[in-house]
Amino acid sequence: MHITHSGEDDNLKRLLSFSVSAIQSNCGPFDITGETDIDNRAKELVFERTRYIYNDALEYFEDNFLSEITSLGIDIELNRMEDETTTDGGG
Repeated sequence: MHITHSGEDDNLKRLLSFSVSAIQSNCGPFDITGETDIDNRAKELVFERTRYIYNDALEYFEDNFLSEITSLGIDIELNRMEDETTTDGGG
């Protein structure tokens, strides 16, 4: 999306917010301002989903990014399980 004016800022912020919620709902929690691999992959999906919404093509997003969505969800869950194991002292 090459938008060179600020007239759509509010709409884009709203669409980005919807996309963050949708990706977190599908994949699990992430930090949109974070710099980890998981956070960066999640941000990319948020931007891609927002691009699809903006271009009235949201119905194609999940099919086109299914492997990325699934992979991110699995990695978030594995991270969560690893953190629990580490926090619980190994078991």
